[in-house]
Order: sequence, then C-alpha cells, then structure tokens
Amino acid sequence: MNLLVEAFAWIFSPARLTGSLPLPLAIAQHLALTFGSVAIAALIAIPVGWFIGHTGRGREVAVTLSGAARALPALGLVVLLYLLFGVSLKVEAAVVVFVLLAIPSILAGAYAGIEAIDRSVIDAGRAMGMTEWQILFRIEMPLGLALLIGGLRSATLQVVATVTIAAYIGIGGLGYYILQGIPLRRFDEILGASIVIVALALALDGLFALLARFAVPRTSGRRVRAGRTATAAPAAASTSY
Repeated sequence: MNLLVEAFAWIFSPARLTGSLPLPLAIAQHLALTFGSVAIAALIAIPVGWFIGHTGRGREVAVTLSGAARALPALGLVVLLYLLFGVSLKVEAAVVVFVLLAIPSILAGAYAGIEAIDRSVIDAGRAMGMTEWQILFRIEMPLGLALLIGGLRSATLQVVATVTIAAYIGIGGLGYYILQGIPLRRFDEILGASIVIVALALALDGLFALLARFAVPRTSGRRVRAGRTATAAPAAASTSY
C-alpha cells in the first residue's frame, strides 16, 4: 500500500513538470506514437478489409497474414529495424512495428463488419437498383461500422501498451520512466509510469466504447444491430435517394 501511495505521489509531484522529460511531454509522445501508428494502420487495413468483405476475395490470405503479424515479437522487431534503419530513423523504425501490430485487428474489424451483415439487406439494395459502390458506401460501411470501431479499439489498446518499449531505443514516451527506474530501483517511478499507461488505456477504451455505442445505425427511431434483422434493408437502401 505504501508503494501505491508513493507511486501516486510521484505522478502528482511538481517535479514531474520539469527535468529532461516532463510527464506531460512523455504522455504527449506516447499518444502521438499511438495515434500516428493506428492512423497509418487504418489507412492500410480499412480499404483492404472493405474489399475483402465486399467481394469475399482474399480472406484466407488476410487471415494468414494477420495471424503471422500478431505473432511478431515487438521488442525484437523494434531493435532489428532500429539497427537496419539507423539512429536517424529510429522513430520510423518503431512506427513500422506498431503499424504491423495494429493492422490485424483493424483488418479483421473491417471485413468482419461487412461479412456480418444479413445478405437480405444487400440483396434489397441491389433489387432497388443500387450500384456496388452505393451498396458499399451506403449500406455495408454504415452497418459494419460498429465492428470496425471494435477493431480500432483493440488495435489502439494493443499499441498504447506496446509503445512503452519505444523508450528502449531512446524515443521517449512513458516507457522512459520505467527503463530509468529499473536500474535505479525507483519502484515508485516504475509503478507510477505504469499507472499512467493503464489510465491512458482505460480512457481510450472508454472513448471507443462510447463511439461504438453511437455507431449502430438508426432505423425507425431505434437502434438495430447489423445482421440481426432484415428490416434495416429499406431504411439502408433508401439513403441512396
């Protein structure tokens, strides 16, 4: 209990606002690496996932590659790319690793969201004369948004925890305090930094949970879940007119 008190005392100490790496700056670096990596991963994975979900092509390849990416040893890969890229590109080396870690969850959320939609909804759209692009953008994407946000949520939580290892190659972030505290046996600093990381993860998790709640399309004044009812077909299809 004393260690927990000391950890919170370390977090809220005025000394955290000064020094070589103030705590607010470390938090900003941590979030910048997290959001930057997830954004890049989303730009890559979401279009691919939508293509797979809409056409049904390449699913096996995507599942295989996603499984392989999940098995990558993050710390080892960061060090390897750091040695290959050089000191001047250490941030880029770390971001590449975090992007690779984020892609599988986002990709799965993108294509699973479309695959989960009741086929009768899609057929209703085609019966009303909608083009494939209209079906994708006006039916599949809105109805699959909840699962996509779930994929983004999972990827963000994984990356925000893994970004801690970026300090190992001197990038900064909250992992800096953990690596600094280990040789000095500053357990209050190690636990304090860990608490801040957990708090960031919980805050981001709550934000995505809120987004997911409002991502379910409305039909006839109430929310419906994609793939559970065919009554969404007329409402989803009518948005094309």
